[in-house]
Amino acid sequence: MSLLSVDNLSVAFGRVRVVDGVSFSVDRGRTLGIVGESGSGKSVSTLAIMGLLRGASVTGSVTFDGEELVGAPAERLRSLRGARLSMIFQDPLSSLHPFYTVGEQIAEAYRLHKKASRKVAHERAVEMLGEVGIPAPRRRAREHPHRFSGGMRQRVMIAMALACEPDLLIADEPTTALDVTVQAQILELIQRLQSEYGLGIIMITHDLGVVARIADDVLVMYGGRAAERAASARVFDDPRHPYTQGLLASVPGLGRGTEGPGGGRLRAIPGNPPLPSAFPPGCRFHPRCSVALDICATEQPALLGTVRQVACHREGEL
Repeated sequence: MSLLSVDNLSVAFGRVRVVDGVSFSVDRGRTLGIVGESGSGKSVSTLAIMGLLRGASVTGSVTFDGEELVGAPAERLRSLRGARLSMIFQDPLSSLHPFYTVGEQIAEAYRLHKKASRKVAHERAVEMLGEVGIPAPRRRAREHPHRFSGGMRQRVMIAMALACEPDLLIADEPTTALDVTVQAQILELIQRLQSEYGLGIIMITHDLGVVARIADDVLVMYGGRAAERAASARVFDDPRHPYTQGLLASVPGLGRGTEGPGGGRLRAIPGNPPLPSAFPPGCRFHPRCSVALDICATEQPALLGTVRQVACHREGEL
């Protein structure tokens, strides 16, 4: 049984459905990369899993270790968040409270879930800061977030997320705005901690280089729906959906272009992603697709397949 199983998840704000029938699973010790342009529904899907969406209608099924989370009492979700389900948010500076030291903020979650004393919780905070590679952790635990660099704040967020030894870690763009060297250090840290703790990980990103490095499986989202889902090697070696092909063709080193390994010019996907309030009928990618058929404008393709799943009327031809 998968650690996390998401089946036909939909999220709507009023009449606007921003996530529409998305399904995926995550096993212990494996990493699922969720990729797509801004507005594709990546973050909203995971916030729905965590029960952190206010004013949203969430339908479908989210099963965590055999327990259904959709419709679960708020108190139950609070007991799981931080203890067994943890999340690293995109901007660590806005996620950390400026008035409290980083040690206090890590210890607070540990005290809440583990019913530990202040002293034990503080020692756990110091231990976790050392675990994520922050030098002089006892001294730095007494400092406030603004005293840390961007990379170090991200390490603090990882320490906070892992303090209670969760089973599943959701990382929402954890390396955004970090330079390449720091980005590599953060990804290496996440991989090392995964091997130590046996974590299941969901990595949300628009950076296909990050996915290629860290993910075992990939879910490509577009317009609130799944476009392609497969093992990472299959997606990068043989992308089947035109959107996936477009994403890869636009990335140096991954695309099949003169700047990439395959020879041929790098190219951008024309147009812009649709707004959730104005999704086109049929396949939501068809207005930007160079190989679309007439049926693509009227009929939404099903996500078909077992080892690899692709939502495209021309799957098998391209």
